Amino acid sequence: MASLTIGKVAREAGVNVETIRFYERRGLIKQPPRPDKSFRQYSPEHIKRVRFIREAQALGFSLQEIADLLELRADSSSNCGDVHSRATAKKEEVRGKIENLKHIEKALNKLIAECPLKGETGRSPILSALDGEK
Repeated sequence: MASLTIGKVAREAGVNVETIRFYERRGLIKQPPRPDKSFRQYSPEHIKRVRFIREAQALGFSLQEIADLLELRADSSSNCGDVHSRATAKKEEVRGKIENLKHIEKALNKLIAECPLKGETGRSPILSALDGEK
């Protein structure tokens, strides 16, 4: 098995060394042993795991949710249904966030439409709305 330094793993996975150390502290990556007080020796599996974590983060999974997914992967009694339910829950969470963002956009559009481009800043309907005034 190839022995890699933390720097090599970081480069191959597209992250920095501190990210790998952070994942180790969070328990997402097992810290490899340090033979004879030398550099820690990482494996290609570490690269795969970091990439998995990054891809899951890109889909909106939190680090705790990613830890749960990694546990499912390692648990021989889990099945695709377990993963499916986690992904479905994440999708519903994302849908809720999208709806919230749509409401925010609508409110901003209304404020922007009511705000003249000229005039005193103190009379800005946007600033008044942020002060809680109508």
